[in-house]
Amino acid sequence: MKTAHDLVAAAKARVQEIPLTDAEQAILSADVLVDVREADEFTAGHVPGAVHISRGMLEFKFSANPALQARDLNILLYCKTSGRAALAAAVLQDMGYLNVRSISGGFDSWAAAGKPVAKPETPSFE
Repeated sequence: MKTAHDLVAAAKARVQEIPLTDAEQAILSADVLVDVREADEFTAGHVPGAVHISRGMLEFKFSANPALQARDLNILLYCKTSGRAALAAAVLQDMGYLNVRSISGGFDSWAAAGKPVAKPETPSFE
């Protein structure tokens, strides 16, 4: 029986992971930067410019959104540490997307390196 770790290892063996040192350039060249974490994780802080599409809804959101249907989109994914992003990248490849990469180390590595983090602003009622 395969474990989650086995599935992540298999996904990482077939998808391209971008090292953190190259992430900012990869973000600039991406057509879409996708945070595949859960909504509460995204709200707590995310990479600036990222759109939130949780791992559980990924296939449905990509299939339903005309802006995400071109199979030659340059897609960059990340999650907390890189496991979910690798699984998401593998699924998108299975769906026929040709240019899918993920950020090695995920959001935790990004934040630990002191890279910019976006957080929604709480509305002021003053």
